[in-house]
Amino acid sequence: MTTRFLPHPVPRLRTLACGALVALAATAGHAQGPDAWPDKPVTLVVPTAAAGGTDTIARLIADALGKRLKQTFIVDNRPGANGILGTDLVARGTPDGYRLLFTYAAAMVVNPSLYRKLPYDPVKDFAPVAQIGRGGNLLLVRNDLPVKTLKEFVAYAKARPDKLSYCSWGNGSGGHLAMESLKKQAGLVMTHVPYKGSGPCVQDLLGGQVDAAFADMSSTVEIVRAGRLKALANSGPSRIPMLPDVPTMTEVGYPFTTYAWYGLLAPTKTPPAVVRKLNEAVNQALKDPAVVQRLRELNFTDLPQNTPEQFGETIRKDLHDWGALVKDIGLTPE
Repeated sequence: MTTRFLPHPVPRLRTLACGALVALAATAGHAQGPDAWPDKPVTLVVPTAAAGGTDTIARLIADALGKRLKQTFIVDNRPGANGILGTDLVARGTPDGYRLLFTYAAAMVVNPSLYRKLPYDPVKDFAPVAQIGRGGNLLLVRNDLPVKTLKEFVAYAKARPDKLSYCSWGNGSGGHLAMESLKKQAGLVMTHVPYKGSGPCVQDLLGGQVDAAFADMSSTVEIVRAGRLKALANSGPSRIPMLPDVPTMTEVGYPFTTYAWYGLLAPTKTPPAVVRKLNEAVNQALKDPAVVQRLRELNFTDLPQNTPEQFGETIRKDLHDWGALVKDIGLTPE
């Protein structure tokens, strides 16, 4: 009698089991892919301390994104080193869309000209997502300074070379560079007093320890309206509704076309679908009347709604323009 053996069933079972595991893995991978994003909380790293201008705008946008994308958006403040610490944290993060950077212009486009060695490259290490706002800073002087306009201030300072001082929130800050640009255009000689933040700078301006400063609008407009400081001009592209009589520097004859902005960025290689979804959600938020009203209250006059590619072009242009300004006024990289 010939004995016949049926094929061993185990290989067949193993094949079926392996196939099932592959199918499950593919399904799980799809659920975790760009189409399902975000399926868990998203963190916005803010490279500044809480309660400042960047933090205030970040929390507004985080709330708006949460409502539109039906997920929790958490603001994580990581201040230090002129925004470098928080920015580098995101640059080295996993490019999955769950840790993003909400930052201000200087950290991305001024720092490369101020530091010989940055741990991140603002172009190579980030995927631009969306620009939020565009504006400038107010040129403020102490109340008892006998000037009422920018032209009067220039004449007063010219007649007193090296007698006036101005403060900023640090070497290479927007306030520092704006004043240095004005000094160069008008031929002024003034002493720079750098502080660790805009708050102490404004307080000393109020106290008369310094004579002038470029300071952020969101924290100083009410001080000006209360008559405690005088605003002579703003470095932004247009006048602000809260102070309609204050001209831009360009209007008065001292062009300043490198503006401040806030922006949302992701680590490079973040899936394009995630970047697009974020960009669309931000642009939708910038059409929301409640969000627009709050941004107007914070003195944002320009709210461009652009694509990631357009925001990338802004970053590249500003890297060139701010770099030229830093070189022109002779700031030495650290």
